[in-house]
Amino acid sequence: MKATKLLTSASIGALLLGMSAAAHSANWRYAHEEFEGDVQDVFAVAFKDYIEENSDHTLQVYRFGELGESDDIMEQTQNGILQFVNQSPGFTGSLIPEAQIFFVPYLLPTDEETVLEFFDESVALNEMFPELYAEQGLELLKMYPEGEMVVTADEPITEPAGFRNKKIRVMTNPLLSETYNAFGATPTPLPWGEVYGGLQTGIIDGQENPIFWIESGGLYEVSPNLIFTGHGWFTTAMMANQDFFEGLSEEDQQLVRDAADHAYDVTIEHIQGLSEESLALIQEASDEVTVTRLTEEQIQAFRERAPQVEEAFLEMTGERGEELLNQFKADLEAVTSDDE
Repeated sequence: MKATKLLTSASIGALLLGMSAAAHSANWRYAHEEFEGDVQDVFAVAFKDYIEENSDHTLQVYRFGELGESDDIMEQTQNGILQFVNQSPGFTGSLIPEAQIFFVPYLLPTDEETVLEFFDESVALNEMFPELYAEQGLELLKMYPEGEMVVTADEPITEPAGFRNKKIRVMTNPLLSETYNAFGATPTPLPWGEVYGGLQTGIIDGQENPIFWIESGGLYEVSPNLIFTGHGWFTTAMMANQDFFEGLSEEDQQLVRDAADHAYDVTIEHIQGLSEESLALIQEASDEVTVTRLTEEQIQAFRERAPQVEEAFLEMTGERGEELLNQFKADLEAVTSDDE
């Protein structure tokens, strides 16, 4: 009888302990815009590993298409269905107009070392952007670069005249459309899931993306002419539902911040040299691929059209956009002067 009572007491104690542990652990959900092994996935997996190694929480990662397109996963995050989301300013531009600053051409340099230093030290990115995202119920945890933007087209292009009558796919981003208008093309907004087929059937004549994504998505198979215009880097943002984040304990908030810092470090290491590796894979896979790297003189013809895009950015964003742009330029000046 006594043994039975002891066993029962032990069982109840174990149950209560399990319930207590369950009360302090959770299964969080995180969605991003890319395929397994791509840059956003590297970040997500590193974030997941840190969370699970340093807490009782678990994290489920959802990749491109598993929960819909980019707009879908943002809506799910704002509604609290997802706790974390990774989405580029290319898709948040209508939600946060100031985030379109990354699509002002020739604002960011293409030198990898300078870009990485800018992301580490920028006041605009690390202090001003979190406030903008907070207004939309989002806790901005990290912004990070993925790679230099490369244009693919149905023929090589070396001057703005080459873009005439070309339908270039753009993300659903008003300022990116302004960029390709300035370049002389016909910007054509299209969800990512329709890009390969659109290139294959001639609905669109070209698109832009980092080289690793052109390789991963097989875009070079249907759009084999790669053009390095030097006009910018693809940037993305990792964020949390703000109500969820603010409802966490201080310990868990710090855990999430530390996990984001860890994932950032892993990802920055991953992208170094990635463009060269991806281009080599493309050239190995296809004899039809051409690579056009614009000279400084050729780039200047495109750069001269950038001010009208900057003007459009200021019209869309007003005083706040002007303040952000001025800080952006000051931050860039700081890192470029350090390198001289």
